[in-house]
Amino acid sequence: MEQHYKLFRVRELADNDEDFIKTLAETFLEEVPVDAERLKKAVAEKDYFNAYQAAHKMKPTVDLFELGILDTLIEVQDWGKFEKTDMDVTTQLNAVIAAVDMATAELRSDFNL
Repeated sequence: MEQHYKLFRVRELADNDEDFIKTLAETFLEEVPVDAERLKKAVAEKDYFNAYQAAHKMKPTVDLFELGILDTLIEVQDWGKFEKTDMDVTTQLNAVIAAVDMATAELRSDFNL
C-alpha cells in the first residue's frame, strides 16, 4: 500500500474521514487515467492546446496523491502551453504515464475498486 502514491495530504484534507478518502481515490480513478490518455494522444499529435489542458487538469490530483512526478508533468504542460516545437517531451510523458498507471493499479487494489 502507498508505494506509488501517498495518502498523507489526502488524509489531511479529509481529516482522516475514511469514506471521504475512498471518494477521493474513486475520483482519482475516474479522472486521472482518462486525462492521461488525453495527454498521451495530444502529445503524439503535437496538439499543444489539449496537451496543456490535460496536464493542467491533472496537476492538483497528481500533487494531492504525491505521485512524485509533478515537476515532470509541469514540463509536459509547459511544452503545450508555450508550444515548444523544438522540444521532445516523450521521456517526460512516459514517466507521467508510468506513474499514473502504477498509482491507478495500486489504488484499485488498496481500495478494492
